[in-house]
Amino acid sequence: MSALRTRLDELIAQTDLEVSEKQREQLVGYVELLDKWNKAYNLTSVRDPLEMLVKHILDSIIVSTHLPGERFIDVGTGPGLPGIPLAIMNPEKTFFLLDSLGKRIRFLKQVVHALGLKNVTPIQSRVEEFQPEEKFDGVLSRAFASMTDMVEWCHHLPKQDSGVFLALKGQHPKDEIDQLPEWCSVTEIISLAVPELEGDRHLVILSRKEN
Repeated sequence: MSALRTRLDELIAQTDLEVSEKQREQLVGYVELLDKWNKAYNLTSVRDPLEMLVKHILDSIIVSTHLPGERFIDVGTGPGLPGIPLAIMNPEKTFFLLDSLGKRIRFLKQVVHALGLKNVTPIQSRVEEFQPEEKFDGVLSRAFASMTDMVEWCHHLPKQDSGVFLALKGQHPKDEIDQLPEWCSVTEIISLAVPELEGDRHLVILSRKEN
């Protein structure tokens, strides 16, 4: 068993997540691809694959049990975070991964092909220009923008009555919450425990206020 797989198993054991053998192999495969492509494409500032397991994989999959609905878009996905790990964890849900940079989308298409991910669609577009045929149950964001920018740039993406914004944040973002536009409200703030990650992590769930 590889050092990456051993380390991943140790980290998952510190959570309540149920992760199958196939999912563990796919998560390790993703880190291996990210490490390989990162050398040429500069996809992440995290250079150590073992560190990627904590800062990228666990930090993404820890929200896996908090995804309402079946159809999601990860805006400003970068190298596929949190979209790829969440798609691996939720093969029954559909994920669209949006980024404006071609090199990131090329990488994501390679990941989708190499890992056999049937539920992931990478899309190259600026978020404000992307007009989906069907709206989303959840709009995901991790290290993308302030929550105000997120909801204003992505206001056209969630389903009108039931769609939500899901913002992965570090410390409790009180200042950002205070600056949210009038039409948007905080539904829930979930404190997340990411094994061996320094600092706080929170998932902020936002929705349109009912008229």
